[in-house]
Amino acid sequence: MDYKNLKYKITNDGDRGLCCGACGRQDRQLNTYDWLGDVPGNTEDTDLVEVQFKNTRKAYYHNVNNLELKKGDWVAVEANPGHDIGVVTLTGRLVKLQVKKANLKGPDDIRRIYRIAKEVDMQKYKEAKGREHATMIESRQIAKNLGLQMKIGDVEYQGDCNKAIFYYIADERVDFRQLIKDLAATFHVRIEMKQIGARQEAGRIGGTGPCGRELCCATWMKSFSSVSTNAARFQDISLNPQKLAGMCAKLKCCLNYEVDNYMEAGKRFPNKETILQTIDSDYYQFKTDILAGLITYSTDKRMAANLETITAERAQEIIAMNKNGEKPDSLQPDDMQKESDRPIDLLANESLTRFDRAKKKKKNRNKQNSSKQSAPQSQQQGQNRQQEPQQGQPRQQVEGQRKPKNRNNDRRNNDNRGGRNDYHNNAPQ
Repeated sequence: MDYKNLKYKITNDGDRGLCCGACGRQDRQLNTYDWLGDVPGNTEDTDLVEVQFKNTRKAYYHNVNNLELKKGDWVAVEANPGHDIGVVTLTGRLVKLQVKKANLKGPDDIRRIYRIAKEVDMQKYKEAKGREHATMIESRQIAKNLGLQMKIGDVEYQGDCNKAIFYYIADERVDFRQLIKDLAATFHVRIEMKQIGARQEAGRIGGTGPCGRELCCATWMKSFSSVSTNAARFQDISLNPQKLAGMCAKLKCCLNYEVDNYMEAGKRFPNKETILQTIDSDYYQFKTDILAGLITYSTDKRMAANLETITAERAQEIIAMNKNGEKPDSLQPDDMQKESDRPIDLLANESLTRFDRAKKKKKNRNKQNSSKQSAPQSQQQGQNRQQEPQQGQPRQQVEGQRKPKNRNNDRRNNDNRGGRNDYHNNAPQ
């Protein structure tokens, strides 16, 4: 098989490794899992169709011409003015639920589908998409020259190139009437300004979060609820702004996912200010493990000292005992008494003189080595030495005889020792 000239075809159903008919993940943001896609007669209940445009922009249309549409088909839909080009992302009964979630008020919000996109429509659509990036860069420069405090984050051209939507972010209200005139004169299209937030911008751009998965705002999240630091406190998460902030520089939306479970589990725990009294001392709450149902208490209110970890049920029992005027022996239950921590004596089985023995052995070895080295030297010098004194002579005389080189010094030493007369009387003949 010629792999070099092989032409690969992208399926309409999806990619990213999870393709399964109309139910799979696709290369579009905010994908909806169509779990009714393989049910017979699913598309006959309603003519509503969900169509998605660039990034996260979606709209709902009536299939008035009864076209056989499936997920992934490119269609030309009604727009104001002209027509727009989008891709079908959902058909059948689930579209009704999506319409309710989108809060569409009247039938005027739901327009109609003209036809399946032709080759001419797709060429003009690609031409429009090729102009978006250059238009965004130039529009930013125009807004900067006007001194407007706003950021143009994205530009989307309509499929027929008659209109362009400019998505911008601004902290305060911006008067962009002059900006619209300048943009219309520069690009010769109808201008529509749409303000979005930082989270909507992150959803349109997409990316990977610190969890290693795609951003929730770019995959499935459509409505954004407010997130506060109380959600992090309930879950015992460190209040570090760098770790709590997401790609949009706001608090992560996932902080709200499990906060309800933590609040429900926290109801079983006693108040943090409650003090547990035992016979030995008082214990203050140090930390909690809500999911495991464990509480760690310390005898010091400000630091970790004599930590004891017990269950929430045991803590409630001790609180009830303290209210009745009773104090348990310890925080642990009677059948789980903690053994007292005794200091370990490292020298319990050792002798204090074990190092002295090693020193004595080293001294004996040094004496033997020195005697072996001095033996040949003593044989060479034996002829020049005087005769050894007899037994019983004092050591002073022997030392004096071993140094015959300077007799004056020897005599002075003997005089100082008080043995001058003994040296002359007992000296060898």
